[in-house]
Amino acid sequence: MNIIIYTVLFLVGLYFLLRFFANIASKKISQGLRVFLFVGLVILAILFAAGGKFLLSLPLTIVSLALLKLKGLSLFQLISLFRLIQTLRNSQRFSFKNKNAVNNSSMSVSEAYKILNLDPSKTLTKNEINKAYIRIQKKIHPDVSPETARLSSIVNEAKDILLNNLS
Repeated sequence: MNIIIYTVLFLVGLYFLLRFFANIASKKISQGLRVFLFVGLVILAILFAAGGKFLLSLPLTIVSLALLKLKGLSLFQLISLFRLIQTLRNSQRFSFKNKNAVNNSSMSVSEAYKILNLDPSKTLTKNEINKAYIRIQKKIHPDVSPETARLSSIVNEAKDILLNNLS
């Protein structure tokens, strides 16, 4: 029922808009269109200038990495990679601001499970841990993208901790 009302309102509005344009001279229309485009582009430029820090936020950075460097990522893999980075940032093991920081504290087993996206309640085999490790490393290995070298080293550490905990 609502779609019928909205359609009728849209068509009535379109009718009055077309009648308005039919009664205006073409010079006024072209001049109005130029002013509208100029003002619109200025507003768009201001939005991009003010919103730059949001446009270059972590989710959009990951998407741009996927498009530029990490070829072949699906939406699900992007979400998994975003969750990995969020887990590492929450445990304060990874930061985009401090690129040369080395965290000497050892990683807990629960963090390792989260990083490799594994269920801690299941008993895992060496093969399952290696599969999870390889699945993540295919996307973030430094050979694929040099910017992900630190992420790759953290994933290596998580795999080593789980394999040592296994034995």
